[in-house]
Amino acid sequence: MDPIQKLRPAYDLLLTASLKYGFDILMALLIVVIGWWISNRVANTLRRALGRTNADATLTPVLASLALWAIRVIAIVAALGKFGIAAASILTVLGAAGLAIGLALQGTLQNIAAGLMLLLLRPFRVGDYIEGIGTTAGTVNEIGLFTTRLTKADGVIMFVPNSTIWANPVTNFSANDRRRVVLTFHVPHAQSVEHALEQLQKLVASDPRIGDVPAKPWIAVTDYTDTGVKMNVGVWTRASDHASVQADLLRQIQPLTKPEPEPRLDAPANA
Repeated sequence: MDPIQKLRPAYDLLLTASLKYGFDILMALLIVVIGWWISNRVANTLRRALGRTNADATLTPVLASLALWAIRVIAIVAALGKFGIAAASILTVLGAAGLAIGLALQGTLQNIAAGLMLLLLRPFRVGDYIEGIGTTAGTVNEIGLFTTRLTKADGVIMFVPNSTIWANPVTNFSANDRRRVVLTFHVPHAQSVEHALEQLQKLVASDPRIGDVPAKPWIAVTDYTDTGVKMNVGVWTRASDHASVQADLLRQIQPLTKPEPEPRLDAPANA
């Protein structure tokens, strides 16, 4: 028998299967490709639309991600439907798989839950400077479903799991528009305390960045020590001016911490 004739049944079976399922496979692939393209377009359009409105920048990446994956899941379900798989069966399988994956990825689910809580309760927003546990510190760039992206003071990008931020204390330095500068220093016994207080009051009054809200500047003697008099200065300024005001006050207060030079008597001229 001719070898080609022996392969004829297999060839006919392959041709029949190709004609029967080839169109469905092509349609399924086309649905997935179009779904992926539409999801990317919708997500990008949503980001741009929210960027042109007054919508909170914190919600923009999350809403875009939700729209992206919702469309992709619909495309996958529709593609599987081309092979006669009912949507209810697909959802059942996805539910069972989701339960198994959820048990295996408890940490990831904790990050998602923490991210949703951060978005709902808003302990901080995009653009705020925060400090958390350990080395967690920086300006918030994005709050995602899994991680929060920060820019540290030196420009380095840090990705922090949402569960780490949610489960630990976080200090938000940008929540209040006003911040207080508090300085403590010693005035030697040889230095006049009244003169130091007078100079401090003039120094604070001459700085336009220092205001009376929420409280007036506070300058006072707080303790007496063996080395001198302990004094405190507390002033309120804008959060954006906090670092510069503190640096300028330290620089200008430093001469006040030195004792006044004793008067020097010139030697009498020789007769």
